[in-house]
Amino acid sequence: MTASLIFFVTYIGIALGRVPGLVLDRVGIALLGAIAMVVAGVLSVEEAVFAIDLPTILLLYALMILSAQLRLGGFYTWSAARLTRLLHRPRLFLLAVMATSALFSAILANDIICFAFTPVLALALLRTGLDPVPFLIGLAVSSNIGSAATIIGNPQNMLIGQLGGLDFGRFFLWCAPPAAASLAGSYLLLVFGYRHRFQASTPVATGTLSDAWPTFDPWQTGKGLGAAVVLVGLFLTPLPREISAIAVAGILLCSRRLKTRDILGLVDWHLITLFCALFIVIQGVSQGGLTSQIDSFLTRGGISLQNLHVLSAAAVILSNLVSNVPAVMLLVKFLDPSNPAQWYALAVSSTFAGNLILIGSIANLIVIEQAASFGLRLSFKEHAAAGIPITLLSLAVLLLWILW
Repeated sequence: MTASLIFFVTYIGIALGRVPGLVLDRVGIALLGAIAMVVAGVLSVEEAVFAIDLPTILLLYALMILSAQLRLGGFYTWSAARLTRLLHRPRLFLLAVMATSALFSAILANDIICFAFTPVLALALLRTGLDPVPFLIGLAVSSNIGSAATIIGNPQNMLIGQLGGLDFGRFFLWCAPPAAASLAGSYLLLVFGYRHRFQASTPVATGTLSDAWPTFDPWQTGKGLGAAVVLVGLFLTPLPREISAIAVAGILLCSRRLKTRDILGLVDWHLITLFCALFIVIQGVSQGGLTSQIDSFLTRGGISLQNLHVLSAAAVILSNLVSNVPAVMLLVKFLDPSNPAQWYALAVSSTFAGNLILIGSIANLIVIEQAASFGLRLSFKEHAAAGIPITLLSLAVLLLWILW
């Protein structure tokens, strides 16, 4: 009973995003839930520690170091700046932005891609007088869609890949086709929906890109890209992914120019804390038997999360209530470890769900917040007008792929 109460209070808090009267965010709420599980005696300290899936945390941590290497080497900003050469052909520019964002997001952190690309995109759009809305939405939705294609595309995929013991190559072969089809469909929807808004108006005088973004360094960028290629190659071998990743990350830390402090300063410790806290909360409620009770209740009602269509629908709904990482953390408890298709469907559907509304994905919020610093506003309504049909199209593609 105690475990169930802590779980429900934690997930309601995560869904609301705050606690009235306090300045707690979702990470703080999840951490308090984990603390409550230990303080209330649901889990011992040792059980709480062992509840954390260390291989998943190591993989996440190592990939953040790789992404930090590329960011400090100026690779992201340089890539975004190169794309602006196509601004005189807005539709082609949109296609290039979406394709590049999706590709990079499949290999690197999609949140970082949005963080790096948005300032360059915003400045370029202001200088040419183009309507920023279709391009900002295109950047956000493509980063989400592209990240669905691989195990390392986003945090929830890493979690699914590790807990499900999924093969990197087979994951890609199952998840990449619906991601590619959804990306193409999303581009066509944006081109059609904003067909009258691709004409340039009066340019706006702007400053230069913030000095917070390093200039392009070919050597540091080359190290990062080389490490990424090696890492993907290692992921295709039987070696444990977390061991391969942390070994490559360790090599990157051996630098004569980039300080360890600077690299580790770009690690998303909030996200790592969220993962650790949710592992503890879910272990506490599972140990109390709530997940098996929920499964039995759904089965009696004729609803089975083993059904890929039902699972996908549940992932979309729950991801937009509590965010996709907490949603996935809960839903994996209902999956069959011997049926990889369930894990694949959860990975793709929970990621596609991030495009539905503005708050459905951290990548969306990063684009909005970064653009706002340049005076570019994208409202909840504007995002939903494109995000809802894009998500419905993406889910239709996924359901057809499941049937096929």
